[in-house]
Amino acid sequence: MDLKFSVKATWQGVGKEGEGELALGGAELRYSAPASMGGKGVGASPEDLLLSAVTACYSGTLMRILAEKHLPAASVHLETDGVVENFPEKAKFAQITVSPTIHGGDAGATTRYREAAELARERCFIGRTVRDYLTYSVGEVVVK
Repeated sequence: MDLKFSVKATWQGVGKEGEGELALGGAELRYSAPASMGGKGVGASPEDLLLSAVTACYSGTLMRILAEKHLPAASVHLETDGVVENFPEKAKFAQITVSPTIHGGDAGATTRYREAAELARERCFIGRTVRDYLTYSVGEVVVK
């Protein structure tokens, strides 16, 4: 079965001087090039949105795996970092690192949580989509 997803966008302005609005999932979100890349820095950036997609998929996948492995977890909090290399000449995303903190977990089973975190990286389909084009890794796994 194929699933279809749709996002609508409106953009005004030229290049880095412009800004837009996305309509997705019943919400509206402003976006522009980030200030660090010479853009307006209004709302989210395309770079933020890429990291958000990986983070959202990974977090749900990790919680499902923790449940499958009977590892307690009340919630998962993530910090996701991305690296763009060779800016501005040949800018490209080079690395994404997800670092989960598992709240309500068993700190004595940190190795099992780390294994679950790595498995979530393998199973998250958004991550699988991008990992052939950049380094996608799990950073520090903290269990509280």
